[in-house]
Amino acid sequence: MDIITGKILKLNNWPDGKIIGIAKGISTELSARGLSREAVLNQLDAVRENPVNFLTDALLADLARECIRLAQSDEPAVDTLFESPIPFPVWGREHIDDEAVKQMDNAMRLPITVAGALMPDAHVGYGLPIGGVLATENVVIPYAVGVDIACRMRLSLYEVSPILLGQKKGMFEDALMEQTAFGMGSKWTGNKKAQHKVLDDDAWYATRQLKTLKDTAMNQLGTSGTGNHFVEWGSFKLNEPMFGLNPGEYLALLSHSGSRGVGARIADRFSKLAMEKHPDLDKSVRYLAWLSLDSEEGQEYWLSMELAGRFASANHYIIHKRVAAAVGLKEAAVVENHHNFAWHETLPDGRNVVVHRKGATPAGEGIFGIIPGSMGDAGYLVRGRGVGNSLSSASHGAGRLMSRKAAINSISRPARDEYLKERGVTLLGGGIDESPQAYKPIEEVISAQRDLVDVLGKFTPRIVRMADEPGDS
Repeated sequence: MDIITGKILKLNNWPDGKIIGIAKGISTELSARGLSREAVLNQLDAVRENPVNFLTDALLADLARECIRLAQSDEPAVDTLFESPIPFPVWGREHIDDEAVKQMDNAMRLPITVAGALMPDAHVGYGLPIGGVLATENVVIPYAVGVDIACRMRLSLYEVSPILLGQKKGMFEDALMEQTAFGMGSKWTGNKKAQHKVLDDDAWYATRQLKTLKDTAMNQLGTSGTGNHFVEWGSFKLNEPMFGLNPGEYLALLSHSGSRGVGARIADRFSKLAMEKHPDLDKSVRYLAWLSLDSEEGQEYWLSMELAGRFASANHYIIHKRVAAAVGLKEAAVVENHHNFAWHETLPDGRNVVVHRKGATPAGEGIFGIIPGSMGDAGYLVRGRGVGNSLSSASHGAGRLMSRKAAINSISRPARDEYLKERGVTLLGGGIDESPQAYKPIEEVISAQRDLVDVLGKFTPRIVRMADEPGDS
């Protein structure tokens, strides 16, 4: 067995300090496995060159983290805002309140901002408005991703007529009531617990926090949250041939939810870390504090965010599988997409950036997306056009017309129920704050972004399941 000493490591440009001890320990283990000296040194160099690729490796993760730590700049963060915002395009300005535009103005004054855009469903959020798209240079902003990391949509189409929803309404209602779980902290127990390969993902062991979140993931897999999260049966009209299906009317299942407690706790931890690193950041943008992707914290957040995305996708998969199985159906086609996420992308001018879409749908050329309305209004299947100045984005829904508090204070239950009755929608659960009247007209929002997406089909809700209101049984 070749022994690799500290002297040999130094001759290969490994610096003095803690990292030498970690590298020596790994060298001993790799040599014991039969690797030659050259192979061991090559493996160590691979970690040094791309440490983020090894954060989930049981043997190499500590070395990867130390490489990231040493690569961090010791220079203090520069938190001074630009005097005026970088100009950005707005779609559907007539549908957007001034405070949301002001929030976007503030985001465009950040010293790490490169470009931005505002979608027609935009309304006020924390830091970045919902419907805001922000491109930054080599940094990620946890609050610009959002608290519900990887909130997403999934649409499943079935090769049967939606007339079945009227013929066997009770069966479809029972499937939603028995095969879904809604609400803060909702979870499955006993033999109702779901299984999915995401639970075997090595990333759960990459950081201390993720290790603590695996139990939460196991319990909440296949569940939905509160607020605007839903699972609903409906009718889908396909406008053109695709997915191996002809144009026509199909039974469909549509869901909206995210990464549940897993994403919430990741967002909380890293948002606080980011704000601690930027104590001098102006109060108007304190929620937009960032983490460098050259830092250990930034790399850990990115790894955690991507795991939350895989977990959110698994949630939808389990929900659709269970609900469809309960009525004896198998999907013929599926479309799904994230919002509340960040991506590495390239701008038309060639710059590599991090694009945050907080309540915005990816709309790259040829990319499918789903833009829902409200519990009582249509949603749309769209295909992106890849418009550069929108950062290849579109709206993620209709967008709120009024705050939750305003909706509760101004919309009555009879008014909401009459609206749904007129449209043939049965609601299971759902709060007054999610009334259709609390949202912008979805047709106007779609019309405002016709240059960003092509509409391929229309989903009309029929049986909608949402979280129960407090006090409801």
